Amino acid sequence: MSIKDSELILNPDGSVYHLNLKPENISDTIIFVGDQDRVEKITKHFDSIEFSTQKREFKTQTGYYKDRRITVLSTGIGPDNIDIVLNELDALVNIDLKTRKPKKQLTSLNIIRIGTSGSLQADIPVDAFVMSTHGLDINGMLHFYQIHGISNPDIEDAFIAHTNWDKNKARPIIINNSKYLEKYFESDKMFKGMTGTAGGFYGPQGRVLRLPLHDAGLNAKLDNFYYKEFRITNFEMETSVIYGLSKLLGHEALSLNAIIANRATGDFSKNPKGTVEKLIVYALERIVNI
Repeated sequence: MSIKDSELILNPDGSVYHLNLKPENISDTIIFVGDQDRVEKITKHFDSIEFSTQKREFKTQTGYYKDRRITVLSTGIGPDNIDIVLNELDALVNIDLKTRKPKKQLTSLNIIRIGTSGSLQADIPVDAFVMSTHGLDINGMLHFYQIHGISNPDIEDAFIAHTNWDKNKARPIIINNSKYLEKYFESDKMFKGMTGTAGGFYGPQGRVLRLPLHDAGLNAKLDNFYYKEFRITNFEMETSVIYGLSKLLGHEALSLNAIIANRATGDFSKNPKGTVEKLIVYALERIVNI
């Protein structure tokens, strides 16, 4: 059965609705960044750029770095945008946009997030790199999908007990990264840990301006959560949904984070742009080997 026009919306030129992309515009290796200005901070390293477009906060450039075709795409901020980006990218490679039917032969994308994040642990300093071994979803987005089989109930139950998680909030979900991609990016320069993904920047990440928090002690509980070898290293707004949707759709995903703030010590990087640039170079040198 064909997918209805209202469910898979295409622009008049046949591109997917939000991303403004056609299948030929993207590589099977895609770098996600949040900030649209960071796209060109990556593609300035490319030998050539063959395609560029932007619609809303979604900016895309595809080109070559050392003979490797790579797409760089800005997702904007938050889990809701990741829902748009991953579903539309998957449609580009796994749905025939003319017949509007899923393909029999499915394509798996390699997705690498290069983002900024705040460390929750005093021993992970500003200007460090963190690879997310897991995404801890505390925003609820993934509960709109059938997620049985991609989560880690034992770790989730331990987290719920440790934080005295309110039953009125969405159940936390913990999703593994791509072990296939992890082996290409690990090194002694890279910290590893579980990355918490919040649905907002202020209250959901424990920041107080004028509004009191439902659980003012949540950040402290996150800091000192340990389960076997697992601890929560950093906090941001995208990783768990990238991991969850990628698992469900059959894609490989890995999140790399430049630590520009340390919430435990109160430090902020003196040169956050420089730290991000170093992570970009680190990632590109490893992507060519995938």
